[in-house]
Amino acid sequence: MRKTTLLNSNIGSVISKMGHTDMLAIGDCGLPIPNETERIDIALMKGVPTFIDTLRVTLKELQIEEVLIATETRDISPKLYEEIKEIIGQVKITFISHEELKKNLKQCKAVVRTGEQTPYANIILKAGVVF
Repeated sequence: MRKTTLLNSNIGSVISKMGHTDMLAIGDCGLPIPNETERIDIALMKGVPTFIDTLRVTLKELQIEEVLIATETRDISPKLYEEIKEIIGQVKITFISHEELKKNLKQCKAVVRTGEQTPYANIILKAGVVF
C-alpha cells in the first residue's frame, strides 16, 4: 500500500518514470489529447475530480521546477490562476498561448484528464530534481 497521498496507479507509474525536465499535463475534461500521448482519464462527472484537487495531490508526489500555463488561464479564469500560484509557490511560470500548450502535449509523458469544466484549467508540469 502506498504511503503518499497519490493512490492512482497510472499517475504514480508515469511520475516514477519521469526524469529531469520531463513533462506531465493536467487538464480539464475538454482538453484535446494527442493520440500519441498517454491519456490518464480520471474524469467521473462534471467537476469530479477537480483540476485543483488533482494538481494538489500530484504535486505531493512530483517535484517540479517550472509550469507552462496558457495566458488564457490567467486572463479568462483569474481565480483558478490565483489558486495555481498559491499551490505551486515560487516555481517558475512560463506563459504560452493555449494553442502552444496543446502542441506541447505531444511532448508530455501523459495527460491527466479531470472532470473540471472551468475554462482553460490546464497546466504542464516540468519535472525538477530532489537533490
